[in-house]
Amino acid sequence: MKPLNKIIYNKDTSFNPIWIMRQAGRYLPEFREIRKKNPDFINLCLNDNLSAEITLQPLKRFNIDAAIIFSDILMLPYGLGQKVKFEKNFGPKLDSLDLNEIAKLDEVDFVEKIYPVYKAIKKVSSDTIVKDKNTIGFVGAPWTLLVYMINLKSPKKDLNENFFKDDFLINRILLIIEKFLKVHIKNQIDNGANIIQIFDSWAGLLEEKDLPNYIYTPTLNLVEYVKSLNVPVICFPREIKNYKEFCEIVKPDAISIDYNVDPKKILKDIKIPIQGGLDPKILLTDYENLKKETSKYLEIFKDHPYIFNLGHGILPETNPEMVANLIEIVKNN
Repeated sequence: MKPLNKIIYNKDTSFNPIWIMRQAGRYLPEFREIRKKNPDFINLCLNDNLSAEITLQPLKRFNIDAAIIFSDILMLPYGLGQKVKFEKNFGPKLDSLDLNEIAKLDEVDFVEKIYPVYKAIKKVSSDTIVKDKNTIGFVGAPWTLLVYMINLKSPKKDLNENFFKDDFLINRILLIIEKFLKVHIKNQIDNGANIIQIFDSWAGLLEEKDLPNYIYTPTLNLVEYVKSLNVPVICFPREIKNYKEFCEIVKPDAISIDYNVDPKKILKDIKIPIQGGLDPKILLTDYENLKKETSKYLEIFKDHPYIFNLGHGILPETNPEMVANLIEIVKNN
């Protein structure tokens, strides 16, 4: 059984596997070399050879327990025909949404447009370096994708003031997102992903009254679908107000927590396996502080099934040596 599956299915507490959100990315010099020659981010994600190579870069450097495919949650709107581009120092920009065009799209066209993502997963999952490790596929949660598709850019702290003005549009898009997320998940699993993580990066933007409609119901539908394919699913509802309620309603196999969460409270409230929590900025400090903060999480979760990870993606300015230190601390605990 793969390391993450042992924690998720067997509730094993004898060890803590580790992987890192955005572990294949800008903090690695070998990634920056590839990126320099491939300035178009979407095209890079759709280059299955380079995407597979980037995915495997951190596994060649570090003793981590999972590969997570180098891709992006915005491959879904891209696959639906909404133009997506990434601007330096700004982030993603999406073109206006044409609901009529998106509503007409069939599954074959969608899969064909982003098929290189699945080819990359197949290459990664069949590589000998991941033989005894997990291969993680992922999607954005329906709410977070809805935010990008209507807001047309990262919301940072607030949504556009007229975001909720058209209920029909929102509910129609949510149904389309859910339908094609299931297609996207199935194709990732068919090509070798043995865990799926659902990223809800903007869960924290919603008021409590809006959680059932925009987060609980659509995410539960996805979680149940992944489980029906006999693959475990991890949810990361970043900065959601109530992780306990989320777990009770959505029922993921494991929950990933952000760095603003009190790990002791989470331990008291949540019975399922837990992942993450460490503030990525800790990796920008020094070894002693890294050891102290890492050991704190390991101590708190020592009798609870726990996957070590960060509470958000690794920062681009992180020194790879600090990542090596982090992994060594976790493995030697």
